[in-house]
Amino acid sequence: QVQLVESGGGLVQAGDSLRLSCAASGRTFSSYTMAWFRQAPGKEREFVAGISRRGGGLINVDSVKGRFTVSRDNAKNTVSLQMNSLKPEDTAVYHCAANYELRVFMTPSRYVYWGQGTQVTVSS
Repeated sequence: QVQLVESGGGLVQAGDSLRLSCAASGRTFSSYTMAWFRQAPGKEREFVAGISRRGGGLINVDSVKGRFTVSRDNAKNTVSLQMNSLKPEDTAVYHCAANYELRVFMTPSRYVYWGQGTQVTVSS
């Protein structure tokens, strides 16, 4: 069983930065492919970024390219999402997710483990 705990969310103004972290339990963190999803009220869960076991990152959402960066520290069992130049449309609950796949998938159903999420609110 893998437990994921997100942190780092909050209320910020447009243009500010936040760094989200996700701490994972277990001894085999380096075996997990990790991803960040977000869900705004009334909308479906959306893939934001993912990182493979070996550190290959994938940013999917065009609106965050150039602003968000995903990284992982296998020694600390953490994955992070650095979010710069935040916009009001980035407001959502951000979840980290994990699976044992070899590569990053953008479909939520491919992920087995999920954190409870952390709220990010960006005011204009």
